[in-house]
Amino acid sequence: MKKIALGMIFAAASLMAADGATLYKKCVACHGVKAEKPALGKSEVIAGWDKAKLVEELKAYKAGTLNKNGMGAMMKGQMASFSDADIEAVAEYISTLK
Repeated sequence: MKKIALGMIFAAASLMAADGATLYKKCVACHGVKAEKPALGKSEVIAGWDKAKLVEELKAYKAGTLNKNGMGAMMKGQMASFSDADIEAVAEYISTLK
């Protein structure tokens, strides 16, 4: 019985895990489908960035402590609903784009 309950808990947690590709859909309009565009012609192309760099910058935007190229307020708004797990997942996904 305990094995079944633990299995159900694990399955539910897996379903609730952040999906980077789905989360990235929020970013496509500015960064492009493959993260190949400079957002609003202002940012760097983020495709292929290292996951750690992405996590660091996304968390800084969320905290309101980063304002690269005047994009701080917009990115803070975009990151407001992202949890730390969401940021990790979307950063992992972006790091795979080339």
